[in-house]
Amino acid sequence: MIENYRKWRLFLTCLVTLSFILSACAASTPAASSPTITNSPISTPLSDLKGTITISGAFGLYPMMQIWGQEFQKLHPAVQFDISAGGAGKGMADALSGAVDIGMVSRTITKDEEAKGAFWLAVTKDAVVIVVNEKNPVWDDLHTKGITKQQLTDIYITGNITTWGQLVGRPEITDSIHVFTRSDAAGAPDTIAKYMGKTQTDLKGVGVFGDPGILDTVIKDPLGLGYNNMGYAYDPTTGLPVTGAKVVPLDVNGNGKVDLEEGVDTRQQISQAILNGKYPSPPARDENLVTKGKPSGLAAAFIQWILGDGQKFIEESGYILLPSDEIAAQKLKLSQ
Repeated sequence: MIENYRKWRLFLTCLVTLSFILSACAASTPAASSPTITNSPISTPLSDLKGTITISGAFGLYPMMQIWGQEFQKLHPAVQFDISAGGAGKGMADALSGAVDIGMVSRTITKDEEAKGAFWLAVTKDAVVIVVNEKNPVWDDLHTKGITKQQLTDIYITGNITTWGQLVGRPEITDSIHVFTRSDAAGAPDTIAKYMGKTQTDLKGVGVFGDPGILDTVIKDPLGLGYNNMGYAYDPTTGLPVTGAKVVPLDVNGNGKVDLEEGVDTRQQISQAILNGKYPSPPARDENLVTKGKPSGLAAAFIQWILGDGQKFIEESGYILLPSDEIAAQKLKLSQ
C-alpha cells in the first residue's frame, strides 16, 4: 500500500512539473492570432490573406473575374469570392453604396461618379460587337460589306433602316430587322451608343436583360440584331462565334467592303484588329474595377495581384492586355 502511494505521489509530481514547463513555453511564445490586413497590400504577407471579397457588375468583365478569382484562390485558399453579374450600372451602384467591395464597370467612369467617391482602375480591354443569327437572310452581304457607323445609327437611333434588304441594298428582301438592346444600365449599350455619338437612352429596340439574354434572343430569331461583349459572342474553346450567331464586321473606313484587317471571324482576328486600332474605340473599351475610395486590405491585395501576375491569364481568356505603360500607370495610382 505504501509503495503504491509513493508511486502515485511521484506521478503527480511529474505531472505538475510538466504542466509548469508547458506553461512557461506558452508564455514565451506569442499567441497565434488572425492575420491583420493593413491598408497597403504591399506590406501584407500574401500567405496571411483570408476573408471574402464581394464583387458585382459588368457582364463584360464577369467571365474574366471568375478566372481571376479561381486563380487567386489557388494561391490563397482562405480567401473566398462572391462574384455576380448584373450590368455596369449595378456594379457602380453597389460599389458606391458599400454593398460590394469591388464593382465591375465596362464603360468610362463619369466625373459625377468620381465626385461620389468612385476610385477606378483599368485592368483589361475588350470590345462590343454586333451580332446576328447564323441564318440571317443577308449574311453573305453583311460578311463581305460589313456595317457602317451611319447604318447602325439609322437602325438604332433614327429608325431610318427597318429591313434587311434596305440595309444591304437589296430591296427585294423585305424581312424586318428585329432590333434588340439592353434593358439594364450597362457598359455594352453605353459603349455602342458612344460609337454613334449617343447615349444608352437613345437606343431603339426591344429591351432584353443582360449579355446572355441578348445573345440567346438573337440566336432564337433569324431576323434578330443585337450587340454583345466579345467574351460572350465568341466560344472560349474554338475562338469562333458561338453556335447560332455571327459577328458582323464594321466597315470602319466606309469603302463598302470588309478589308482584311477589319475581319472579325475569330476572336484572334478581332483581338488583332483592336490592338492595331482597326477596330475603333469605342466600341473597343477598357474594363474597369471600381471601389468606394481607394481600396485597402484584402480588396487592394487582390487588385494589385490582378495588375501583376493576374495579367498572364488575360489573353488565354479571350481578353486583351492593356499597354504596359497603362498598366504601370494603374499600379502607380493604386500605390500612391
